[in-house]
Amino acid sequence: MRRIHLIVEYDGTNYAGWQRQSNAMTVQEKLERAVLRLTGEEVCVSGASRTDAGVHALGQSAHFDTQSRIPADKFSFALNTMLPPDIRVVRSEEVSMAFHARFSGRGKRYRYLIHAAPHAGALNRLTHAHVIYPLDVEKMRAEAQSLVGTHDFAAFAASGSVVKDTVRTIWRADVERQGAEICLIVEGNGFLYNMVRIIAGTLIGVGSGKLAPGAIKRAIESGSRLDLGITAPAHGLTLMEVFYEPHETES
Repeated sequence: MRRIHLIVEYDGTNYAGWQRQSNAMTVQEKLERAVLRLTGEEVCVSGASRTDAGVHALGQSAHFDTQSRIPADKFSFALNTMLPPDIRVVRSEEVSMAFHARFSGRGKRYRYLIHAAPHAGALNRLTHAHVIYPLDVEKMRAEAQSLVGTHDFAAFAASGSVVKDTVRTIWRADVERQGAEICLIVEGNGFLYNMVRIIAGTLIGVGSGKLAPGAIKRAIESGSRLDLGITAPAHGLTLMEVFYEPHETES
């Protein structure tokens, strides 16, 4: 038995997220079907992040176990011939059986893109959240710095979340603007369900003046979701990279 590690890129527009569901098509199911066609094996392709419906990835990490003798680096080429064009395996490699795409992870990088202009874009409508009103990027950048550090982010969890430990460490939170595009980059050791989208919605609120500066700090202190902004649309979010210790992906 061998364990194959994949780096997967996908446009999440047409999928109900990463995780297999009984009533909708997901990225995980597409990959598992492709592996079945290639190897004849029914496998579980375990992903590092259970991205939500409409969320994209440039660096989703996943693994599966196989008895196939196909060279590890050739899986990417073979699987891509069996996958739809909105899902690509950009790298495949053999790893230790001790490696787990989700549980071996040490952190993640997410990007959230905003198109701030009077009119929505034609080419970025599936990758950027459209905001019609002006945004003060300096206020957004200053607000984002309150995220950095180790905090209890209970207020940033989606309603209905059942996770017990809501303490996370964020080591990077940057906001940059280029023309009409505003880009939020957040890195940390873990994220709660919808956490990055809630952060993005809060920064939009502060940048537009609808929320007073200090909202993130107040929410961390109060633990109340009511101190934060809206949950920004899913299609603006992209999983950029999953981080591992250097030795974790060595076979």
